[in-house]
Amino acid sequence: MPSPNERPPRTAWAGRGEILAWAFYDFANSGYTTVVITAVFNAYFVGAVAGGGPGAWLLWTVALSLSHAVVLLIGPWVGQTADETGRLKPWLGASTALCIAGTAALGLVGPGELALGMALILVSNTAFGLGENLIAAFLPRLVPPERLGRTSAFGWTIGYIGGLLTLLVCLAYVRWSQAQGGDAADFIPVTMLIVAGLFALTALPTFLWVRERPGPLARGGYRTNPWRRTLQAWRDARQLPDLARFLVCLAIFYCGIQTVVALAAIYAEQVMGFSKDQTITLILVVNLAAAAGAWLLGRVHDRIGAVRTVAVTLVGWLVAILLAYFARGEGMFWVAAFLVGACMGSSQSSGRALVAMLSPAGHEGAFFGLWGVAVKVAAIVGPLSYGLLSYFSAGNYRGALLATAGFFVVGLVLLVGVDERRGRERRMRFTPGLDGPA
Repeated sequence: MPSPNERPPRTAWAGRGEILAWAFYDFANSGYTTVVITAVFNAYFVGAVAGGGPGAWLLWTVALSLSHAVVLLIGPWVGQTADETGRLKPWLGASTALCIAGTAALGLVGPGELALGMALILVSNTAFGLGENLIAAFLPRLVPPERLGRTSAFGWTIGYIGGLLTLLVCLAYVRWSQAQGGDAADFIPVTMLIVAGLFALTALPTFLWVRERPGPLARGGYRTNPWRRTLQAWRDARQLPDLARFLVCLAIFYCGIQTVVALAAIYAEQVMGFSKDQTITLILVVNLAAAAGAWLLGRVHDRIGAVRTVAVTLVGWLVAILLAYFARGEGMFWVAAFLVGACMGSSQSSGRALVAMLSPAGHEGAFFGLWGVAVKVAAIVGPLSYGLLSYFSAGNYRGALLATAGFFVVGLVLLVGVDERRGRERRMRFTPGLDGPA
């Protein structure tokens, strides 16, 4: 009788069409992060809705942090419950619908409407975060361990292409609107509808063609109340010290990643003096570099291992932040942006693949819920720390950026203690409900 922690037989793995359908969710939801969080709505919120200045930066980071705090509280519960029912797609469908509706509603936010803007970011970004956890939990159910790196990289690559195409459509409309004499209050509502519509359309392949593959928990498993299940999942992680250490490591270096994602466009406009067109072009370049970085290092990942791949990207992040800090002209800043993109795609892809590799079979939803906790803690601490540093330093945005490099330094130090081979062995001996090593 096979061990409950063994992966499904090779005949049960997904074919190319199903993997493509899974990756299309990354394609679909990347438009939200690219246009709403990174390139368009964030700058509109800070400049028009909140009136600009350090206080406006702080309000934007507070709105994001609140949404991530909600995901932090309920994400593991959703993942654990999905494991027990054996069905991820109903939860994914609910979070997707809520994110799409919240994104479309952002078009109603006008200058000065702070409460409405913050409330809708809270709703839409919470739903996005839950969906991100759930789609990641499909990964180890689709492919064998030796293909996790390239498959995760494929998803991220497709995702960045999706974000890029969504941004291009929005850019075309923005330029048309500006040619007609329109300003941000005229074109922002339509770009939000574009993002919501493309999200809904391109997420359909995932729901139509990706199969559910229930794990052992769907046939038994935990039967405690939802919050105790979440706490048990964290206690269970003590049997998996390499996974637990990497989740802490990931939470720290993701503080830096989340800060850059949330504030790059605002920094470009308010510190480097970029125009709206230049900022959107900058984000296009970052997405292209991210897609290339995810694809190229996805090939390297399965040869040199996830830990080494993540280490390479963290060094790249440090170099990129130093370049951006010292940049006084556009040239050096463009180089930093390209390097950020390349490291962003590969670090996120390799991190997700390593979590999948070290998670016990049938418990992916629970442990990707904990992965979501790590990511959301980072999304709270990183941008909020930048906002607070900027606010209390009276707008010293460069100094706040330099402080962000510390997250990557600490991440590198913690990464040294993660052993992939030992982690895979621990996964095979995992028994739910035990607090210590099996």
